[in-house]
Amino acid sequence: MKELDRLQVLTRIAERRLTRRRAAGLLQIGERQVRRLYRAFVQDGAAGLVSRRRGRPSARRLPAATQERALALIRERYADFGPTFAHQKLTEEHALVLSVETLRGWMSAAGLSRRTGTLRSSSGSAMTRPCSGRSRSRPSASW
Repeated sequence: MKELDRLQVLTRIAERRLTRRRAAGLLQIGERQVRRLYRAFVQDGAAGLVSRRRGRPSARRLPAATQERALALIRERYADFGPTFAHQKLTEEHALVLSVETLRGWMSAAGLSRRTGTLRSSSGSAMTRPCSGRSRSRPSASW
């Protein structure tokens, strides 16, 4: 985990076994970031290295009302549509602006996805002719 690596490296800096420049190289971040992290480590200990955004929703997250409206429309009118076609209809007829992948995730979480989870192979069920020149121990089917 990234934060555990940072903790080990910053502990080595505190023990003066590692320079900030080497630490920046090990963590693949800039020296200024190492200074910022070290300041937080000295001030708050290991808790200072944890992202303050952890556990919070994304700032780019769509409102819950949009999700509820989209899923309600799909249940009412487009229950047998896949995510791509449902997205097209929601965009054209209901002016809902969201990505296909967002809609796919919502539909999957709500149990509206039509995927069965199994993919059929194109040649799995077709009978094939035996190769000529190859002897078989069993007699082959007549074609």
